[in-house]
Amino acid sequence: MQELSQTEYQENQIILHVDMDAFYASVEMRDNPALKDKPLIIGAKPTERGVVATCNYEARKYGVRSAMNSKEAFRLCPKAVFLYPDFEKYKAVSEELHEILESYTKQVEYIALDEGYLDLTEVAKDFSEAERIGRELQRRVKEELKLTCSVGIAYGKTAAKTASEEKKPNGFFMIQRREDYVELLRDRDVRALFTVGEKTAEKLYSFGIYTVKDLQEKEKEVLRLLGNQGKMLLELSYGIDHRRVVPYRPEDTQSISKEMTFQEDVTDYSFLDDVLFLLSFRVENRAKRYGLYARGVSLKITFADMKTITRSALISESTQSAFSLYKNASALLQQIPKRRVRLIGEGFYHLEENEGRQLSFADIFTEEKEREERELEERWRQMEARYGNMFQDRKTTILSGERVYDLIEEMRNYGRKQN
Repeated sequence: MQELSQTEYQENQIILHVDMDAFYASVEMRDNPALKDKPLIIGAKPTERGVVATCNYEARKYGVRSAMNSKEAFRLCPKAVFLYPDFEKYKAVSEELHEILESYTKQVEYIALDEGYLDLTEVAKDFSEAERIGRELQRRVKEELKLTCSVGIAYGKTAAKTASEEKKPNGFFMIQRREDYVELLRDRDVRALFTVGEKTAEKLYSFGIYTVKDLQEKEKEVLRLLGNQGKMLLELSYGIDHRRVVPYRPEDTQSISKEMTFQEDVTDYSFLDDVLFLLSFRVENRAKRYGLYARGVSLKITFADMKTITRSALISESTQSAFSLYKNASALLQQIPKRRVRLIGEGFYHLEENEGRQLSFADIFTEEKEREERELEERWRQMEARYGNMFQDRKTTILSGERVYDLIEEMRNYGRKQN
């Protein structure tokens, strides 16, 4: 495959990759300036079972990184401030970011709340115009969101992502030609290549393949060791990436779900039923936002031994109702063997858009809708009776899907004290 280095490759794209800098931590520091100069870790507390979601650059100086066990993070940086992630807040900021990005092009592929690709091929006539757009986008994020982002612009997606990582944080970098990309990465560790994680890197190291140049020179070993993945890595090492930006469309969504991992394993299945009740509102909010209706409901359980099972059921009438989701998921829960549970989740699947959807029985008959509302109110009363003052004045917040995870942990601790 040495001919790859000479491959004719049509560089007819202009792709911009934007990546927010330490997004969760930066939002928290923006909203609380007292955190600005302190090492900040977002994720589980060091006394709990869990990992680091992200951390600010001050914490990274101590070796803390995403996905690290929180206890290990505390050992490395005992003076760090640990905060639980506030996903509702981050999602709201992400939506503001999306408005900025989509003001330049609708050809945007979101990778996460804080990251995305923009296809500027039809918007910018050349890389000079793309640079103007990129710097203006970066300026707007700083002025409008009071946050920083790193921007990379290149002839393809992999090169654009590599460029955005080149000068972090608050960086700007362009890779206009494939030759520039190859030269930039040639002497770097193989982990600089897209998709090469820790396990793949260890395999390559064991064969004496440490740098991108080593990978190119030992292509037979790479192909024998990694097969099709090795072929892809070799192509990427020469800057070849034919992928296109694929804009997200809500109608392409296959399922909508939410889940909860507990800090301690749960054996109380009536509590798990209460969790399903609360999570259902978060699922409903997302379905409504996209105008999607479901013909199926799913339940996911992970037990203490990490075995995961899923159960699903088709429903007779399409819905986006939280209470309908809860009732069906609750019925599935009753069929689950009683064991210690680490995680529970539920969701909608077999989704369809509102347009062209047949009206359901509840849509047409007021009596059916009123019956469901009465059942819902009764379920609320059961929650209030079980958890006391915890639910007073919080109904609006729960219905909006905000702070549900925090509330569930409060409920778990409350139930443990009662017992």
